Amino acid sequence: MCTRNLVRKYCCGVSAEWKAMMQQKVVTSEIFRGKKEGYAESLNQPFANSRLGEGDINPKVLQLLGSEKIQYSVPVFKYDRKGFKVRQRQLLLTQKAAYVVELAKIKQKIEYSALRGVSTSSLSDGILVLHVFPEDRQQKPEPTLSSPQGDAILQCKHIFEVVTKLAMLAKKEHTVSVVHGSLQFYISPGKEGTIVFETGPEEQVYKDKNGQLTVVSVRMKS
Repeated sequence: MCTRNLVRKYCCGVSAEWKAMMQQKVVTSEIFRGKKEGYAESLNQPFANSRLGEGDINPKVLQLLGSEKIQYSVPVFKYDRKGFKVRQRQLLLTQKAAYVVELAKIKQKIEYSALRGVSTSSLSDGILVLHVFPEDRQQKPEPTLSSPQGDAILQCKHIFEVVTKLAMLAKKEHTVSVVHGSLQFYISPGKEGTIVFETGPEEQVYKDKNGQLTVVSVRMKS
């Protein structure tokens, strides 16, 4: 009875914010445990509500979002699908969609209904690919947004946090794939690209001689 009372007292004292984070950690475990390097080390790192303050997001972007409230935001690097040039961006997640933002512009909007899945590698890199149904990309874009063509190739420091929050908001936890070796991504109708994941003495991301994006990460010590 004493133990039961102590457990009840602890549970009653858990804040709503802490409970929400623990629920997110459970989803992270379901997605990544035993599949991706760095998962064990991430267990004692609390998730943040957001990685950007409202002051870090351009007012014009907030205006474009209208009544959509940002649920999570994080700085990311985006790789072009053609040429793989790297660009600094922000990833904003609302209840309805993921937005890839450049300064005062929304460069890509991916509605969760059009999100086919999310891929990341089994290594310690921070790459994630947002896969979109090709047929949904043929619709006319909204006047204020650029056309959301092709899958989005992103890289961030908080990979477990980002993928978990995205998967939960989109309600697509079971569409997250942790891949080994390589993955294919959609560029345009009838055209795909390849990302190759390797380990090496130092971290690198580059376009190789075969025209593929090669991501090299340092193998973590077990």
